[in-house]
Amino acid sequence: MSTSGQRTRVNPAAAIPGGEVAIESENFDTSRLGTYRALFDGEPARLVGASPRRVLAVVPESAAGDVEVRLEARGEPHGSPARLRAGRLLAEDLHFVANPAFDPEDGSLYVTRSGSRGQSEPVSLFHLLPGGRLEDVTGEITNPTGLAFDGSGQLYVTSRNDGTVYRLSGLGEPVPFARNLGIATGLAFDRRGQLYVGDRTGTIYSVNGIGEAREWAHLEPSVAAYHLAFGPDGALYVAGTTVSSFDAVHRIDESGRAEVFFRGLGRPGGLAFDAEGNLYVAASYRARRGIVRIAGDGARAELFVAGMNVIGLAFGPAGDMAVATNEAIYSLSLGIRGTLLQ
Repeated sequence: MSTSGQRTRVNPAAAIPGGEVAIESENFDTSRLGTYRALFDGEPARLVGASPRRVLAVVPESAAGDVEVRLEARGEPHGSPARLRAGRLLAEDLHFVANPAFDPEDGSLYVTRSGSRGQSEPVSLFHLLPGGRLEDVTGEITNPTGLAFDGSGQLYVTSRNDGTVYRLSGLGEPVPFARNLGIATGLAFDRRGQLYVGDRTGTIYSVNGIGEAREWAHLEPSVAAYHLAFGPDGALYVAGTTVSSFDAVHRIDESGRAEVFFRGLGRPGGLAFDAEGNLYVAASYRARRGIVRIAGDGARAELFVAGMNVIGLAFGPAGDMAVATNEAIYSLSLGIRGTLLQ
């Protein structure tokens, strides 16, 4: 039976290498093990499950850019080929605990080699230049975690080791800005330029322009980190892994009142909004891992980018998405614009 006219699609349509995608088709012959395969630009992928309607495949490490995905059975092509947008590796031998951050002035990316708590690295914060070269910034910040730029283009960094927020000077030197913030992890600026910092033991702090902090809101403690992003509605959105396997993103209004925005995520990490008001979260959803996109009203969610060990993300000025795993950073050209309040 000819299958040349059968439609094949990949779900999700974007992934980083190592991510698990579903290749959906019809009447795919999986009756004999070893007689079928999935090819990504001609390279066979490792299969983790197969049925006549769907094949689960791991994106090969060589996949990058616009990739052709094809099914074969008994040496013959099955259905029409599909397309996948695969992330390009930018740098590895890193260690992320939260989102990377794009410099709003030149579009370069700041990344971390954070290390386990209390571990000092010779260089813990790096500047990833557009050409792909890593430039050392500093090793004076132990366990750099959250990264965020203020409205004037200055970078702020939390340390979960000493509970301090550091501000980088024009020469790249870290200067303590706010102290005694517990296990300081995520941070974000609101539309007025006010800084908010998440202490993973359960407190969200509001920090004024001279580094004075006050307790602003309280949530359940996180076993890993709090991740913060301001939405287009002016509310603060917070994700943090708890002992539950059914975690939530919380929405905190301007008066500090918290409510559940969306529940059903596994190990939620970094957050970012696009210009359309959709929220993107590094998490697992319905047993699939990567970047989850949640509608602005919280009513719908879908796996948008497949990937393993994804920690965070950031939107670049050219419409690209930086996807951070626990040890590497990838770039996906998706044409999505982010908001300034990340």
